[in-house]
Amino acid sequence: MSSLTASASWQALAAHAGLARSWSLRDLFAADKSRFERFSCRFEDLLLDYSKHLATGETLRLLLDLARERDVEGWRQRMVAGRKINASEGRAVLHTALRHRAATPVVVDGRDVMPEVRAVLARMKEFCEEIRSFRRKGFTGQNLTDVVNIGIGGSDLGPRMVCEALAPFAEPGHRVHFVSNVDPGDLVRTLAGLDAERTLFVVASKTFTTQETMTNAASARAWLVERMGGQEAAVARHFVAVSTNEEKVRAFGIDPKNMFGFWDWVGGRYSLWSAIGLPIALHLGFARFEELLDGAHAMDRHFQETPLERNMPVLMGLLGVWYTDFLGASSHAVLPYDQNLHRFAAHLQQLDMESNGKSVDRAGRAVDYPTGPVVWGEPGTNGQHAFFQLLHQGTSLIPCDFLAAASSLTPLGDHHDKLLANFLAQTAALAFGKSREEARAELARQGLAGEALEALLPHKVFPGNRPSSSLLYEKLSPYRLGSLIALYEHKVFVQGVIWNINSFDQWGVELGKQLAARILPALAGEALPEPPDGSTAGLLAHVAALRREEA
Repeated sequence: MSSLTASASWQALAAHAGLARSWSLRDLFAADKSRFERFSCRFEDLLLDYSKHLATGETLRLLLDLARERDVEGWRQRMVAGRKINASEGRAVLHTALRHRAATPVVVDGRDVMPEVRAVLARMKEFCEEIRSFRRKGFTGQNLTDVVNIGIGGSDLGPRMVCEALAPFAEPGHRVHFVSNVDPGDLVRTLAGLDAERTLFVVASKTFTTQETMTNAASARAWLVERMGGQEAAVARHFVAVSTNEEKVRAFGIDPKNMFGFWDWVGGRYSLWSAIGLPIALHLGFARFEELLDGAHAMDRHFQETPLERNMPVLMGLLGVWYTDFLGASSHAVLPYDQNLHRFAAHLQQLDMESNGKSVDRAGRAVDYPTGPVVWGEPGTNGQHAFFQLLHQGTSLIPCDFLAAASSLTPLGDHHDKLLANFLAQTAALAFGKSREEARAELARQGLAGEALEALLPHKVFPGNRPSSSLLYEKLSPYRLGSLIALYEHKVFVQGVIWNINSFDQWGVELGKQLAARILPALAGEALPEPPDGSTAGLLAHVAALRREEA
């Protein structure tokens, strides 16, 4: 038994969970007319309603005891103070410094990093203004109107999500595109509609060695040079790099003056606030990018300064631990009722699952409790016609986050009212369901009786007790989106502290990369030094046979 599962607070929660399995959300609301007020909190115009959770005041007290016992506040202070809490890589964790908007220093290894952060932001601003004002031209003197970001993982998911979420704020004449997959179809389809003379490429790779990114970048480079009549000099006018490897950037043909750096204390999935966010600033304008940073910084302040009992990231993180470790939930759905946020769940998948998908603790010992859940989701109302059946009447307990804005960025008739009506209805339906008696009365009103009614009745019952949080805000502005992303970043941090795991390394992605590098020569017909496993050998043989048939 680990020190976590043996702790008094953990044992108290385990005993409490036995009671929770018999609770009814209907009963909890009936017994407490002020439940919404007691189980909700506000940050500016952002409301978190967690009243529809299988939790009581005692549940929250026990979860807060666990948070204090696991020293969430101490770990929070170590992170913002620049301590090397990413122990397996010997690094600080300071994505909060990237959006630090106060004049106070942020110190790593005895040195204030804020002058460097501000210097990179100033260079980004200058570059964005040159591109967006068309003062900077392409190789043939044409305006650069299209930006293609070439990256993968954190160098793609975060910036892509933000650009799509805030598309209503983009001005005409500046388009942004994203290429991440080494599948040639991704790059080919993107380039098909572009004019090389008007295209700027942003290659985002810290080491400038990421296989997928550099393969795509090399093909994009060849595409550009070919359309520029073989002029290699065109590369310097049409490519910029977000990287720290000046030697490889220079060898690629990019002027180091057009290289934007960041630091080893910036994890990939936390990097959209850095120069990795350059496509965001190019698409929306630097002022909007700064609003994004402002919103994130405001949430950072809330996380650092607000008592745990009213702290949004802490409450969301603890409720996640409650379901994952004590009530048997293995997944978590994120359901934005906002089409602009259609890539939000994809970003959170990396943020959460790459951070907390760990089976050993900070000391390398195997854990004896579940850690990060599977995170998934799609926007409403599309999801209602896809997987909500499972949420309502399936056999799995799946806590959900519903997100919605009170007002639309793109108002049209009564569309948004209908969207919000569904947002509100779904959380109520999941929580309270439809009893057997209610279903029977409804069927009777429809004219059914006897065997026909009894046959249909079980299918019309909704068990309810399906928990959800609702996040409601005025509008999806750059500022509010920044605060929402930071909210989830800190939620993930809180859960990592509770589980005693390092949320900031990702060694699990390495093995597949290593094996791919060993297998690649075989696809080109070369013999491998060591024979692969039987399955891989069979698959390679079938690939070769299919290619022979095609030839």
